[in-house]
Amino acid sequence: MQPALRDAWLAGDPPADPLPFLRAWLDEARACGAIDEPEAAALATVDPDGRPSARIVAVRALDAAAGVATFYTDRTSRKGRALAAHPHAALVFHWDRFGRQARLEGPVTRASEADSDAYFAARHPESRIAAASSEQSRPIASRAELVARYERVAAGAPGGAIARPPHWGGYRVWIERLELWASRPGRLHDRLASSRALTPDGDGFRGGAWRAERLQP
Repeated sequence: MQPALRDAWLAGDPPADPLPFLRAWLDEARACGAIDEPEAAALATVDPDGRPSARIVAVRALDAAAGVATFYTDRTSRKGRALAAHPHAALVFHWDRFGRQARLEGPVTRASEADSDAYFAARHPESRIAAASSEQSRPIASRAELVARYERVAAGAPGGAIARPPHWGGYRVWIERLELWASRPGRLHDRLASSRALTPDGDGFRGGAWRAERLQP
């Protein structure tokens, strides 16, 4: 199906809640079987000096009810240090096969220890060992040294039976602004930007009503 037909709803009145549409786009990207990394998104952060940086992360959970996207990483990494200084971020999904892009922005909180434990336990054994043996973003003399570290950890953790390192865990991006973009012929693309106010609520946020506007391409 052509993007102009698939996303025809974008040409009409904006939905009261855009999050189910984001959820549907992610689900379709996962289900199509032709996108190698459907959960991959560019994560942009700002360091203590105001310098931006971006990298690709895997968004492992998207809660459309609460409006939260979750990824996991080493919290001592460059992005972890940036988020400690400025707990706001932007995520961008680009599903080129479908002519779609989704931009998410908002404050960031840490996922609970229980959630981080559960996700870490569900990872492939090799991924658990890699997380425990690597000091992400820190220099290392050679690949041989990196492999040696991995092998030492693996030797002490048969079958990848290893506890989650305390510095490794999840981050939750609370979606304050969401832009859905769909390709159209002649570059007259559809852009629907929605935003809402977030109110602190426990260890997260509670979202208000969405306000939407159409943007020129």
